[in-house]
Amino acid sequence: MTKFTALFTASYKELKSVRCITIAAMFGAISIILGSLVIMVGDFLKIGFSFLPNEFIYYLFGPVVGAIYGAAMDILTFLVRPSGTFFFGFTVSAILTGILYGVVLYKKPLSLKRIIIANVIHVIFINILLNTYWLTILIGKGFFVLLPLRALKELIMFPIETILLFTVIKGVEASGILKRFQGKKTKV
Repeated sequence: MTKFTALFTASYKELKSVRCITIAAMFGAISIILGSLVIMVGDFLKIGFSFLPNEFIYYLFGPVVGAIYGAAMDILTFLVRPSGTFFFGFTVSAILTGILYGVVLYKKPLSLKRIIIANVIHVIFINILLNTYWLTILIGKGFFVLLPLRALKELIMFPIETILLFTVIKGVEASGILKRFQGKKTKV
């Protein structure tokens, strides 16, 4: 339990860093741009890649920053490019996503297994169950009417998102830029 508390405390302390706020803002801008490049598959299903900068922030700065960043990005994305009605349920999902990825990835050695665990939990509990529930409340369609198409989309996107996140983080780590993001000195 103390490790769990220490994780949240360390993430909270990241909020006091100008570096954290600046990087989060830059990645937020990238996320909004990527969020405008979505592919709509039907009325209730979209495929996009704004998850990448978001999950990178959760990895770098943890669950507290992740929760705040997730909520801010959900609201800002809606303000910049509104698509439909704003619904606070999706903001709750964004907060939970930030906490989940922050807990699983923050200050831990990066591995494909760890990313798969985070993605499996995220896909099942947040994307498939919770977000489908929010859609049933928002649009009035039955849960089991929306579930098959949403589950199929998640099944297709799961390996793509997992490999992309792992590859991008490993690539950034190999370049040495990650040490600058995390505030560590690099030898030049």
